[in-house]
Amino acid sequence: MSTAALFAALLTQAAPTPDLSWMAGYWLDCSGGREVSETWSDPRAGLSVGHAVTVSDDGVSFEVSHVGVTPQGFAYVAQPGGAPPTVFVLAESGPARAVFANAENDFPTRVIYERDGDALTARIEGEIGGQARSMEWNFRAAPLNTRCPGWTGAR
Repeated sequence: MSTAALFAALLTQAAPTPDLSWMAGYWLDCSGGREVSETWSDPRAGLSVGHAVTVSDDGVSFEVSHVGVTPQGFAYVAQPGGAPPTVFVLAESGPARAVFANAENDFPTRVIYERDGDALTARIEGEIGGQARSMEWNFRAAPLNTRCPGWTGAR
């Protein structure tokens, strides 16, 4: 067994993996003059894989991410636009809420997911130029690859 695999196995045994199955699904936000979809796999051996696509009049952007065991602990790992990974370690979790933090990141320093029925809220928080800043997405559960009705932005 490789050292990395052994380390991951020890981490998994040392701390129980939180159940984030409530994040799984296809989620759609049709607000703010844009169409944002986020898709999360169900957890497999403690790993969930996600991707997001944002389409607006300004163009299209994407992010790939995953949630699972990392050398830093159980974490959300984001790669917006295919950038190098940024790790946010789980700071808090509950039956339908997870907060991930990375105080060393410029922005954001916190990533928060919360589910209420068919609604999933994703929020990022931090500071820019000494000012508290945040962004929030309010998703609704939708069938896979659903598009926003009547949306006329860039395609």
